[in-house]
Amino acid sequence: MRFEVVTVFAQMIDEACAHGVLGRAISAGLVQVGTTDPRRFTSDVHQTVDDRPYGGGPGMVLKPKPCVEAIRMAARRAPPGSPRILLSPQGRPFDQAQARRLAGLPGLVLVCGRYEGLDERIVELAIDEELSIGDFVLSGGELAALAVIDAVSRLLPGVLGGADSVRDESFTENLLDWPHYTRPPAFEGLTVPAVLQGGDHAAIRRWRLKQSVARTWQRRPDMIIRQPLSREAQVLLNEFLAERAGG
Repeated sequence: MRFEVVTVFAQMIDEACAHGVLGRAISAGLVQVGTTDPRRFTSDVHQTVDDRPYGGGPGMVLKPKPCVEAIRMAARRAPPGSPRILLSPQGRPFDQAQARRLAGLPGLVLVCGRYEGLDERIVELAIDEELSIGDFVLSGGELAALAVIDAVSRLLPGVLGGADSVRDESFTENLLDWPHYTRPPAFEGLTVPAVLQGGDHAAIRRWRLKQSVARTWQRRPDMIIRQPLSREAQVLLNEFLAERAGG
């Protein structure tokens, strides 16, 4: 899969993509990440990509000409069928379902805003959709673009080395992850649950699901409200709530 990122800070993308799972996926040829700098499409000696906003107000706004031309160049580099996506707090929420949708595409063109925003004509002329990684403000879209690249790349065949790695992660079944433990079995008075130290795989699977359901109910009940639990998960949630009520 190929990602093309339109950004005035290409080094942020390049450096972040050189490490960990994503870096290995790029080295293996499973993922490609390219960048296009709108400054390349300016004509003044200072390579100016921003200007004061019409109507007054603080800050600067990205100019339409260099940005639109940069997006069009990036789109030509991306495979056919790659949507042009603006990372924006006004976009639809990016979640695991969105990551799965995007992972089924041949590529993505991710556009990073900066300063106070971009000229609206950029959106009208060169953007297919907008995505938001949360209800907060960043200095630019680069960190949001990296989050999308990482989340989508993990779902691609071969990136994590096995289907089980993807299947068991948080949000895959609309539940948070269960607690994880490793050696030693005891540390500063805290011990690994006995069920995990035994060899009963069915009991371990049930314990993990119960922990996932309980954590989701305690920390992200909105996830359970949005998508009903499976019958087994509902039984385990009821069991957990009964244990909690009984002290």
